[in-house]
Amino acid sequence: MESERVQITEEKLLSDNWYVLKRYTFNYLGKNGQWTTQQREAYDRGNGATILLHNPQTDTVILTRQFRLPTFVNGNSNGGPSSGMLIEACAGLLDNDDPQTAILRETEEETGYRIQSVEKIMEAYMSPGSVTEKLFFYIAEYTDDTERNGGGGIDEEEIDILELPLPEALAMMKRGEIMDGKTIMLLQHLRLKQLTQTMV
Repeated sequence: MESERVQITEEKLLSDNWYVLKRYTFNYLGKNGQWTTQQREAYDRGNGATILLHNPQTDTVILTRQFRLPTFVNGNSNGGPSSGMLIEACAGLLDNDDPQTAILRETEEETGYRIQSVEKIMEAYMSPGSVTEKLFFYIAEYTDDTERNGGGGIDEEEIDILELPLPEALAMMKRGEIMDGKTIMLLQHLRLKQLTQTMV
């Protein structure tokens, strides 16, 4: 794993308890033409996909709410007694599937909706200073007639499913009640898309 400016000299496994945490020692060629030796840690949990379901007839969106320990330890008090609860767009890891297959699976597991087609809108690294994960972003339409089975997650997941008017979701974002980065990006994308269509 090398480039003209980066030479990895050591890769040390620090943990593989949940996902994989490694420390890398590497030589880096600066703009001044000098090589320096640096160390960084990188957390590898694989790539993922996320989706925002939107009903254009009612202008509502489907979001989820679940407990997220890292937000709890960082002081997330949204939800009152349920501190650590986070409102998010449906998402999950690819688990060796292609992104579209993975997001269709995650959509049904988390929300119960069986979506037939999705629109890919972007790819993004969400925390590039420490996590290798790249997210694939999708939007999809649903209606009152869309087939739905269960939802709520699998195994230890306890996921609440929220159907919210888009204006309310945007207001919740402004009030700090929706603080998840991927969800904010998807909500803003959808709103900008609506505004663009209105201007045409």
